[in-house]
Amino acid sequence: MNNTVKTNKKTDIDFLIDITGEVCPLTFVKTKLLIESMQPGQTAEVRLKGNEPLKNVPRSVTDGGDKIISLEKESPSEPEDGIHRLILQKS
Repeated sequence: MNNTVKTNKKTDIDFLIDITGEVCPLTFVKTKLLIESMQPGQTAEVRLKGNEPLKNVPRSVTDGGDKIISLEKESPSEPEDGIHRLILQKS
């Protein structure tokens, strides 16, 4: 999560995918398929949970050249490995 930026700025979301029920490597496979269907500049929200997806999905997004806008807990009461909302933008 080192490459993420937390922001309270409102971002228009073009796509939404929920991978909270998936395990690695399917978490990023599904995210990558979504990114490939997007146009440059479009944004997506990815709901994810668990230590591996929270570490690997954001890293893979940035390694692929796309931008992480934010990665935040869905609610303040979520545990550190609980449900998070990742907002990304296709480059």
